[in-house]
Amino acid sequence: MDRTSENTQTSATVTPFAGSGSAEHDRWNERQALAEAMIPLIGMLYREHGVVTSIYGRRLINQSPVEILKAHRFARKVNEVELPIDETFPLLQAIAELRPASASIDLAKLLARSRADGRELSEFLRDELAPVVSQDMPAAKATDVVLYGFGRIGRLLARILIAHAGNGEGLRLRAIVVRKGAENDLTKRASLLRRDSIHGPFEGTITVNHDDNTILANGTLIHVIHSDDPSTIDYTKYGIHDAIVVDNTGRWRDREGLGQHLKSTGVARVLLTAPGKGDVKNIVHGINHDTVGADDEIISAASCTTNAIVPVLKVIQDKYGIVHGHVETVHSYTNDQNLTDNFHKGNRRGRSAPMNMVITETGAAQAVAKAIPELAGKLTGNAIRVPTPNVSMAILNLNLDREAPVAEVNAFLRGLSLDSALQQQIDFIDSPEVVSSDFIGSHRAGIVDGLATISTGTNLVLYVWYDNEYGYSSQVVRVLEHMAATHPQVFPTRSLVAGA
Repeated sequence: MDRTSENTQTSATVTPFAGSGSAEHDRWNERQALAEAMIPLIGMLYREHGVVTSIYGRRLINQSPVEILKAHRFARKVNEVELPIDETFPLLQAIAELRPASASIDLAKLLARSRADGRELSEFLRDELAPVVSQDMPAAKATDVVLYGFGRIGRLLARILIAHAGNGEGLRLRAIVVRKGAENDLTKRASLLRRDSIHGPFEGTITVNHDDNTILANGTLIHVIHSDDPSTIDYTKYGIHDAIVVDNTGRWRDREGLGQHLKSTGVARVLLTAPGKGDVKNIVHGINHDTVGADDEIISAASCTTNAIVPVLKVIQDKYGIVHGHVETVHSYTNDQNLTDNFHKGNRRGRSAPMNMVITETGAAQAVAKAIPELAGKLTGNAIRVPTPNVSMAILNLNLDREAPVAEVNAFLRGLSLDSALQQQIDFIDSPEVVSSDFIGSHRAGIVDGLATISTGTNLVLYVWYDNEYGYSSQVVRVLEHMAATHPQVFPTRSLVAGA
């Protein structure tokens, strides 16, 4: 890996702002100037070295100066004070000078460690980041990814993979496979990637090449392959080798059906974005992803609801013990429901989705046992489909082994969301004004609504929001990174226990 490219040095000098008439405004402008100076360093580290920078899990890549300042302000939730940008900026400069290999670096946590260490900054960083600054490190190997199906989840996965392309050493989106729907199929697929009624426009540029049947999105060249038989595609014709196929269709959920992908040339492994059946492992990243071995050719990323509730259930089980419980899911309507009343093979789902609340079954409660075996047989569940297009809620009504006071539970879950190994899975909110649309675009698996928590002795009720599209897609990408061994090393290492 060549990490010798010259870095652009940005001066930390801030020109005083004269004549504003407000010291607060001048200070804001000074901080905004530093945030603007951080952007090229953040971008260079990501594009050239695959380094992801964040502040307590809030990614800084492709963020505006104001968003960078908001991330610094978010730090007060951890330390009760805003993170000083005049300290993170020189830290970022020093990291850039080291030219590290791929890594995920939390500036806030690293700064706290630097303060406690007391050594000169460059000396501290050379030791702290030693595993990724060695000049003898082997070059990372990129992994080809194919999206089989390009619906709601497929298109969001494409957006995330394109945005995470970095220096090209991680996951590489190479192709999508769809059934040809019309003569202008390619144009329509590109348009659906470009525009989204829920998640907004694609951040970047998209070019369609009809001669090659490709979509070029922010420099990522995507082959669009038309097929309805997963076993007959020769991916090597497109330069794709040892690919992970992500099946977003839901047509096949058992080993036999999904195994058809492995019959295609150029495919090494398969990941299903739906609950797997039979002996297919259902993986919730952060909980049981370490059970995936190199010989696991077919796995499932479970469901959006399972991903939302399992991390919370796991930590509650470990701390308080769950005797039994009921999971009620208030879920946004999905593509399989009807706009107006029409035939549907499922009970009640034929009735108009935008006009009704629809009680339906969910396998999420039973699926929990595949990730947390000790909860087998302890949970029941139901679901209510409601007239919203995205963001759902799981209500966890739990009977525990011991009492769990509201303040104690909320402090525990809040701590996990801010600084722990599960901070990508569990988020926490305690605002009295939030509603479902506020969680559109959340990359966390689930968000605990602290003000809604109820506890009476050993009975605990938790309300967990989740973006059933984007939050789930983010979990799928994390599983993909684990399968491909492409997730960058995390600095500082996330502790298993909040704040440890």
